[in-house]
Amino acid sequence: MLGATNLPNLLDKALTRPGRFDRHVAVPLPDVRGRLKILEHHIKVTRVEPGIDMSAVAKGTPGFSGAQLENLVNQAAVKASGDGSVVVGLKHFDWAKDRILMGAERLSAVITPESRRKTAFHEAGHALVALYTEGALPLYHVTVIPRGMSLGHTMQLPDMDRDSESYIELRARLDVAMGGRVAEELIYGKDNITSGASSDIKSATSVATMMVRELGFSDAVGVVNISDDEKISASTLATIEGEVKSFINDARTRAKELLETRSVELNRLAEALIEYESLTLPEVKKVVKGEKLDRTPLDKAPTGTRTM
Repeated sequence: MLGATNLPNLLDKALTRPGRFDRHVAVPLPDVRGRLKILEHHIKVTRVEPGIDMSAVAKGTPGFSGAQLENLVNQAAVKASGDGSVVVGLKHFDWAKDRILMGAERLSAVITPESRRKTAFHEAGHALVALYTEGALPLYHVTVIPRGMSLGHTMQLPDMDRDSESYIELRARLDVAMGGRVAEELIYGKDNITSGASSDIKSATSVATMMVRELGFSDAVGVVNISDDEKISASTLATIEGEVKSFINDARTRAKELLETRSVELNRLAEALIEYESLTLPEVKKVVKGEKLDRTPLDKAPTGTRTM
């Protein structure tokens, strides 16, 4: 008998007793070498650009499952066909990766100039905190083009496969999550903060809760693991809640100090996002230095043209 599950902890004990399923084989997500092999398998039936470096694609897709990698190749092929290209190139794989990670672009969405401007400052806040915070994942891409359910997106990707996170890296995740809301507050005031940070707050709360309840990063709670199904005292629960709030408030304070110090760069980046809609990491670095980009702004591009 063979069985497979993504949730081994939820299996009935009767199934996991000795003599039932004795051999347990863990199948984690593929590492960079595994991703390369999977990609090479799927491109056998796809006409790719001669000399294309698939190892670069493999390195840029950490955390992708085999199914996602297959979808990546299929999406890239569809994009190449739509562009009238006879081969699939790196730009098509990059487009497919963005689509999988951030969702499809909602190009038909009607966004008011003021809403677009607020989104630009929100995403610029995330991007700057990611760029300048120690331990933060490298910035990959920032956009104010609506994708999925969001009006904008700031994407970070690790340089290599990771199997654990340090305290400073988790703290950086909190700082980056707070960067968008803080940027809105600095530019528009507390009374005009939008609901755009709801998912950021949810993500930060999840990370802070994990740090306090599971990873032992709270001195007040201690180096313990407190699961949701445990019966805990009201005082312990209050301590946990207080520590979670403290972790998030501290992250908000750090993000605010950083963005106040780099207010000129915040404005430059937001204005560039309004002008170009999407920026890569090299372009973000140019913009914050006050340098011009080597492409045409959207308002001066031919009608129907979108540069990415």
